[in-house]
Amino acid sequence: MTFLERLGKEWLFWDGGTGTILQSWGLKAGELPERWNIEHPEKIVELNRMYFEAGSDIVNTNTFGANSLKLPGEVEAVVTAAVENAKKARLLAGRDNDGYIALDMGPTGKLLEPLGDLPFEKAIDLYKEVVRAGVKAGVDLILIETMTDSYEMKAAVLAAKEESDLPVCVTMTFDEKGKLLTGGTPEAMAAMLEGLRVDAIGVNCGLGPNQLKPFVERLCDASSLPIIVNPNAGLPKNKDGVDYYDMGPEEFTDYMADIARTCDVAVLGGCCGTTPDYIRLEKEKCLAIPFRKPTVKHHSRVTSFSQVVEIGKKPVIIGERINPTGKKKFKAALKEHDINYILSQGLEQEDAGAHILDVNVGLPGIDEPAMLVEVMTKLQSVLALPLQIDTGDVVAMEKALRAYNGKPMLNSVNGKQETMDAVFPLVAKYGAVVVALALDERGIPQTSDERIEIAQKIYKEAAKYGISKDDIVIDGLAMTVSSDPTSALTTLETIRRIRDELRGHSILGVSNISFGLPNRKVLNANFFTMAMQNSLSCAIVNPNLSAMMDSYRAYIALCNLDTNFNEYITAYADVKAASVKKESQAMSLYESIKRGMDQNAAAATREGLKTKDGLTLINEELIPALDEVGKGFEKGTLFLPQLLMSAEAAKAAFAVVKESMQGQAREVKGRIILATVKGDVHDIGKNIVKVMLENYGFEVLDLGKDVPPEKIVQVALDENIRLVGLSALMTTTVVSMEETIKQLRAKKPDTLVCVGGAVMTQDYADEIGADAYCNDAMETVHYANKVFHVEE
Repeated sequence: MTFLERLGKEWLFWDGGTGTILQSWGLKAGELPERWNIEHPEKIVELNRMYFEAGSDIVNTNTFGANSLKLPGEVEAVVTAAVENAKKARLLAGRDNDGYIALDMGPTGKLLEPLGDLPFEKAIDLYKEVVRAGVKAGVDLILIETMTDSYEMKAAVLAAKEESDLPVCVTMTFDEKGKLLTGGTPEAMAAMLEGLRVDAIGVNCGLGPNQLKPFVERLCDASSLPIIVNPNAGLPKNKDGVDYYDMGPEEFTDYMADIARTCDVAVLGGCCGTTPDYIRLEKEKCLAIPFRKPTVKHHSRVTSFSQVVEIGKKPVIIGERINPTGKKKFKAALKEHDINYILSQGLEQEDAGAHILDVNVGLPGIDEPAMLVEVMTKLQSVLALPLQIDTGDVVAMEKALRAYNGKPMLNSVNGKQETMDAVFPLVAKYGAVVVALALDERGIPQTSDERIEIAQKIYKEAAKYGISKDDIVIDGLAMTVSSDPTSALTTLETIRRIRDELRGHSILGVSNISFGLPNRKVLNANFFTMAMQNSLSCAIVNPNLSAMMDSYRAYIALCNLDTNFNEYITAYADVKAASVKKESQAMSLYESIKRGMDQNAAAATREGLKTKDGLTLINEELIPALDEVGKGFEKGTLFLPQLLMSAEAAKAAFAVVKESMQGQAREVKGRIILATVKGDVHDIGKNIVKVMLENYGFEVLDLGKDVPPEKIVQVALDENIRLVGLSALMTTTVVSMEETIKQLRAKKPDTLVCVGGAVMTQDYADEIGADAYCNDAMETVHYANKVFHVEE
């Protein structure tokens, strides 16, 4: 039987850790484990054989980091050797008939644009090279694992899908708060990955089974797919230079058996610190537990990289302002390529209470595909709201769906066969909640019966592409009452029947109802209330208009959809204060940095310098804004993208201040070395820390990645450095971190060392002799302030 024939129908077991075992077999600090496929093939065969014999149904190739950034010119040879080693191991273990080989693909070690310097399509190409080699060598499936960034995850999935027809599984690494590095939640990732049509999703690495269980439960509730659970053997430790994990086989497998009993999971295995003994015992305990097949979950979810909007629980507000129709300023901004104005429209609607933002840049003379992708990408860099891609241009539609970070809403399709033939394949490939207009080749139906008939036709056609009714929102068509006084009643009847008869979701462009009539806001607001009473799921409105938001907030409060009246009270507790807010006011430096608006920050700094000196601006506005963003990041209300964009805005402001000071040196709080240790080529964390430290006034000597201990020590001596920050992502490179600390202690004992990275914990940092463990960039800033006696 094939892997897919068994997946989700019976217990399957993955393999366990690789790095810690190879270390015990002689893998040296800084040595790339993937090269062992060629240099020590007998060791890799033995490792794979041990797992097959222990009962693993799926064994990974030793290719976690086998990409061209890490192994330029070697990818095909390394992957081919890895697959051959796994095949030989499977044969030796007698598992040729029931053992599967997974092509293992891990993170590239870089952040994708706009947060980092790796273009999205370049990331896809990097993964495609690995996939081509793995498919040619004969793997059975593809595992994309240890993912901490939704955008890189999407790039890897697209590469796997476009270069093969093999099953694709994805496992993610969540922190103790249940978030990816870039802010993704289990619910957001489940929606995106289901939309991309992967075959199974799950968790691996980072935490032990006890800490991962709550996030496993959330994945099970969110997803209809088979769920994979591959935790670490607890938390990492180090004793006498030897890495180990604090959970033995008995304790680990007891937790895994508990997960198997209480969660609807399908595949169990292990990650760092787990050995064949763990898998053998895990299989023994879990096979005794009755298997439960995954059940279909009916969710209609639109997501960004971090936020989820669920359609159906209460009405969803879709902001309509990023659209040139009837908007002179917006048309001018498109023609003049004033992206900052467009971003400001998004931020205003977010503040006003929109849940999703419609994005439409269609205008004669505009390169719509390029403009749509640019606007969409930049909006996603400054706000976390999901977006609705709004275009009739199929080329623009595909480019935007491809580049979107998350699972978007797509506006739109209709009942015309030609349109469905063009749009549904794109929805099937990339995933989206699609708006479907209840019209077809015959035009706009005049009756509710005709609109319902078209909706049913759209559902039926979508099903041919595997698109669930959950991912379709029917537009009941709000037509102006000035030309047909009965049109509002027809529309209201249609959306009610969409709920009652079709058990579906509905959407309206609410303001269409009032075209051609005076005082439109009165009609719009009251029609909106009537539509919500008739079960409207989504409303495309202007959230900046108080009448519309008054209607919405009153409705959800009165219908018990506003828990403890939180939204209502937040909006209206201080109406007087809210009413004095000026619209279209120039964004202050403080607000520009909070929002991550680099052009606004530069402009606000130039304006501020007319009345204040540069240092005053830095101390009174720039640093306080960064502090507020940092606090939000630490609380989990803001995420890495916002943190980095705020840092970029601060850099833009600093550049203006520096220019105004005409060569005067800004006071440096302290000088710090940052380095990713020898053998580790992952520098995401280090680069984030660097940006934040520089914005807080520290001078950073960035030594890069894969840095030998001797180099770090020498620079610390030459430059008389007080603080060194070390980063490591992999357990196999922590020994380099420990060696660096030992050499610093011996040769420059007055230098302090802070450490961070995916594998680090406070206990681990203590055991290798670090002075501090910094979980993220802001903790590093706080520690640096302490070391250099800077008041916070």
